[in-house]
Amino acid sequence: MTKLIHIPSSLALLATLACAVPAAHGVEYKTVALDKSKVTFNYKQMGVAMDGQFKKFSPQLSFDPAKAANAKAAIEIDLASVDAGSSEADDEVVGKSWFNVKSFPKATFVSTQVKPAGANQYEVTGKLTIKGQTRDVAFVLKHTPQGSNGLLSGGFTIKRGDFTIGEGPWAKFDIVANDIQINFQLTAQPGK
Repeated sequence: MTKLIHIPSSLALLATLACAVPAAHGVEYKTVALDKSKVTFNYKQMGVAMDGQFKKFSPQLSFDPAKAANAKAAIEIDLASVDAGSSEADDEVVGKSWFNVKSFPKATFVSTQVKPAGANQYEVTGKLTIKGQTRDVAFVLKHTPQGSNGLLSGGFTIKRGDFTIGEGPWAKFDIVANDIQINFQLTAQPGK
């Protein structure tokens, strides 16, 4: 009998990085309130919806709403901070077959382009790196003003096979699906 494990995706990293770009309301965002931000992921295991989150991540951003083309966003996710729903699942996904955190402790996302895509929305493209594999990702970032701060949210889907997340008997997608949805909500704050 195969034991079930929760598998976080590096998608969560990408989503978090991608959120680091705000909207055009005359405020330049430079920092992120980590205690009011989150990077989550979900996927299917044996057809059952599963979810998790990363507890430690370090986003960097610079965004002037009047100059969206100059926006910069990056995020580094501590893969060992994964919360996959149980300590057994957490121990499994940081191991060599999944994230291999001893060799690849971080996942990163770096934006390459940000452009307006409608009211309070931006199209973000960038590079996501997990386990030494780098892939292009794109997503729509939504900005919701919250006083002087802004909530930056979005999500995207990655294929775990593209990043060799799940090796050996886990390389097939019959137990754990290939698609991993990464979502993020970042509370951005103006620069000083």
